[in-house]
Amino acid sequence: MDRAQENVLNLIEEKDVRFVRLWFTDVSGQLKSVAIVPAELEHAFADGIEFDGSAIEGFTRVYESDMLLRPDASTFQILPWRGGSLGEGLGRAVEARIFCDVQTPEGDPSRSDPRSVLEKQLQRAKNMGFTFKVQPEIEFYLLRPPSQTGGELVSIDNASYFDHVPNGGDNDFRRRAVAMLEQIGINVGFSHHEAGAGQNEIDLVAVEALAAADNIMTFRVLIEEIAMQEGMIATFMPKPFADRPGNGMHTHMALYEGEKNAFYDPAGQYQLSRIGRSFMAGLLEHAREYSAVVNQHVNSYKRLWGGGEAPSYICWGHNNRSALIRVPYYRRGQVESSRIEYRAAEPAANPYLAYAALLAAGLDGIERKLV
Repeated sequence: MDRAQENVLNLIEEKDVRFVRLWFTDVSGQLKSVAIVPAELEHAFADGIEFDGSAIEGFTRVYESDMLLRPDASTFQILPWRGGSLGEGLGRAVEARIFCDVQTPEGDPSRSDPRSVLEKQLQRAKNMGFTFKVQPEIEFYLLRPPSQTGGELVSIDNASYFDHVPNGGDNDFRRRAVAMLEQIGINVGFSHHEAGAGQNEIDLVAVEALAAADNIMTFRVLIEEIAMQEGMIATFMPKPFADRPGNGMHTHMALYEGEKNAFYDPAGQYQLSRIGRSFMAGLLEHAREYSAVVNQHVNSYKRLWGGGEAPSYICWGHNNRSALIRVPYYRRGQVESSRIEYRAAEPAANPYLAYAALLAAGLDGIERKLV
C-alpha cells in the first residue's frame, strides 16, 4: 500500500466516514456508483472490487463480464452535501467519494473505460514532453419542478447575461455551489448569470485534464443535489429551450513543457506558438470525426445550429465568439494565459472521452506539423 492510500485510510478514521462511494462512468458519461464500508477500501486498493461489466453501457459482452474497480487514492473527497443522522442511535452518515479506473481480471486497463482512454492520451502527450491543462466553463439551467408548473419547463427567473437578480434564488444557489466546490478542492474562477432566463455559468480553474474531467463529473452531481435540496431542477441538456441559448462547456486548453506554456510565443500571431497553431490545426482537421464524442446527443445539434454564440462552422477566430475555436485576448506578460478556447464542447458529454478526443486531434496536428 502506498502513502496516498494510507493517508486516505487515516482520514476516513479521523473523519468517521461511514460510506465510501466508488465512482466511474459508462461510455455515455452516466455516473456509476457503488457504496462500500470503510473496512472494504483497503481490500479495494489491494485487489480491486469485482463487478459485472456486461451490465454497464458500452463496457463488455456477457461472456467477458468480469471487471475490476481500482480506486484512485488521489481523488478521495468527503461529500459535503451528503450526511446527517441515520436514525436514533445510529450516528451520522459521513460519506466520501473516490474515482476508480476499470480493469480486466488480469489487471490491464479496460479499453472501454472512459477514464483509461483519457489516461492513455495523456501518456501519449507526456511521451512528447507535454502536460495538458484545461479550464471548463460550465453552463446549466435552473428550473422550477414540474409539480409547480403543470409539467412545463419554467425557469426560476427571467434574467439575462451578467444580470444581478435581487433576492434571486440563483444568486444564493451559485454562492452555495461555489462554497461546496471549494470545500472539496475544486477551485472556481467565476460564476454568473448567463444569457438565458434561469441559465447560470460556473467556471473552474485550469488543471490537468484528468483532474478536470473528474471535477466535471463531481460538479454535475453537486449542482443537481443542491438544486433538489432547494426545490429546483438543474439541467445540463445542450438545448432545453428552442428560443434560448443552449448549454455549452467552452474549454480553454494549453500544453505545458514543465512550467513553460508551450502555446506561448511572443513573436507569434496573437502570441500563439507554432505548437499552439499546430494543435489548433489538428482540432480543425478532425472536427467532423470527434463531433460525435464531444456532441453526443441529438439535442447537441439543435444547440450548434440554434443561433446565438454556438459554433456552426469549422473555423477559428480571435474576437469572434461564434467560431469553433477562439484564440482569446490576454494581457501582455500573462504568459500562463496563452491558450485556445474550444467552444463546441457541452456539459452533458462524457468529459473523459471528450478531452481524450480533443487531445488526440491536437497532438496529431503537432506530430504531422500541420502548421
